[in-house]
Amino acid sequence: MNYDEIYRHGAAPWEIGGPQPAFAAVLDRGVTGPKALDLGCGTGELALALARRGYEVTGVDISPVAIDLARAKAADAGVAVRFEVGDATKLPAAEFDAVFDSGLLHNLHREDEAQTAAYLTLLPTLTTPGGTVHVLGVSAAAGHGWNMTEEFLRASFAAPTWTDTRVADIEVAAIVDGQDLTMPGFLLRAVRA
Repeated sequence: MNYDEIYRHGAAPWEIGGPQPAFAAVLDRGVTGPKALDLGCGTGELALALARRGYEVTGVDISPVAIDLARAKAADAGVAVRFEVGDATKLPAAEFDAVFDSGLLHNLHREDEAQTAAYLTLLPTLTTPGGTVHVLGVSAAAGHGWNMTEEFLRASFAAPTWTDTRVADIEVAAIVDGQDLTMPGFLLRAVRA
């Protein structure tokens, strides 16, 4: 998939003008902090929301076009976020208190088994012990090639690496051809052991 072209033409269905609604409760309850990572950040809506709440935020996306748009949004809003172009399956180890994935894992899982495995292996190296990972993805129940299941999520975020894994049924928002759309999805929260 050519993400740069999707962003250049303003056709990214996941760009809904703010963070996914299912993240609202997470943001309102407070996030493990102070350092947060937004993987597959797109044009930065979730990263900006985290920064506005006082977190030290890094956003990473494989698309240079998306990162340029995110940096411009941050500058316009006067919000400090470190945006980087990078492949989320190949990042160097780091320690973040909260890691967010708003639709990255479900795309990897749909497209490439090897990249999915690399990403799942990498996540613990990015999360400080006691830190949380939040993953939002479209469920297999949505059809159209989506294949994420609750069983897959629970198996991917299991002991001994992860504890207190919770998976909730949610609605994932999108905009397709100017129309608001919702699809069945999951919101996972897991704590790094």
